Amino acid sequence: MLVLALDTATPVVTAGLVDLPGSGPPVPLASRAYDGRKHGELLVPAVRALCAEAGRPLPSVDAIVVGAGPGPFTGLRVGIVTAAALGHALDVPVHGVCSHDGLALTAAGVGEPGAERPQAGPGNLLVVTDARRREVYWAAYDPAARRLTGPTVEPPAALAERLSELAIGTVVGDPAFAGPLGVEITGPGTPSPVGLAGVAAGALRAGRAPAPVEPLYLRRPDAVEPTGRKRVTT
Repeated sequence: MLVLALDTATPVVTAGLVDLPGSGPPVPLASRAYDGRKHGELLVPAVRALCAEAGRPLPSVDAIVVGAGPGPFTGLRVGIVTAAALGHALDVPVHGVCSHDGLALTAAGVGEPGAERPQAGPGNLLVVTDARRREVYWAAYDPAARRLTGPTVEPPAALAERLSELAIGTVVGDPAFAGPLGVEITGPGTPSPVGLAGVAAGALRAGRAPAPVEPLYLRRPDAVEPTGRKRVTT
């Protein structure tokens, strides 16, 4: 099964083609990673370049997997809308997955030939990404990359107080939070196409119809409905 995997939840946009066999881990065919500030201009051209590199025409894609966050509003919309448009045009299913789940599998080196796995600590795995506004998105996983709690958003200081409670041994994600959290952050900072496809592998192999993709913003919108009419006369 040929899977197109996309993620725009972090400052680095990821796109890739993955071969998902009937059993065993996904196999990477081609991938691209680039500056997330240009996701709107570069995402679709990147998909075309992937197909050319892998020698697989776009209509041969069997399914699309897209990271649904957590992430910033604009970035998530670009990835999810692009995935939905391609899915509609190609008449293939679009599966939304938690981007942190994909990053956790990426950190575990799932299906990545020669992937460098972060030095595992004695406890669980913590994934952290930038939520802006001096906050962090995070989720905790067991050593097999199965999610234990999260994702959620809060200030780094609040998360730092919970590290011992969460029994964290390894932290991956955005290295900018090493200081605020008082920990070493190793491994990948973004989910790989193989990691994203791995999250949806069970549903894809079973042929399950995907649920509508719901972005994980984890915050209430800044815009609110007005509570009353404004006077336009004095």
